[in-house]
Amino acid sequence: MVLLCLIAQHETYGYEIISQLNTTGGKIFGNAKEGTIYPILYRLEAAGYIQSRLASSTLNGGSKKYYNLTESGHLMLQELLVFWNDFVGCVNNFVASTKKNEV
Repeated sequence: MVLLCLIAQHETYGYEIISQLNTTGGKIFGNAKEGTIYPILYRLEAAGYIQSRLASSTLNGGSKKYYNLTESGHLMLQELLVFWNDFVGCVNNFVASTKKNEV
């Protein structure tokens, strides 16, 4: 879900995704590594939720793979966000009831 959220913001590439995870979610996600992120990107692409394109890189003469969401990816992200909001609400209810019992 997090990767779909990042890709939904704008077309991006793997290293940028890893940097965002490590900068923004460092304490939660630890130190995201290529060996973790790229297999997830490959699975998301195989499932049809993202698509990629190769673009020339002026820095090293190679190419970069840029990712963006497909229509299916947007739909899946919306489903995941609804689930996440329900999940957070449920957990917050349990936490709130625990705090009441502690007082």
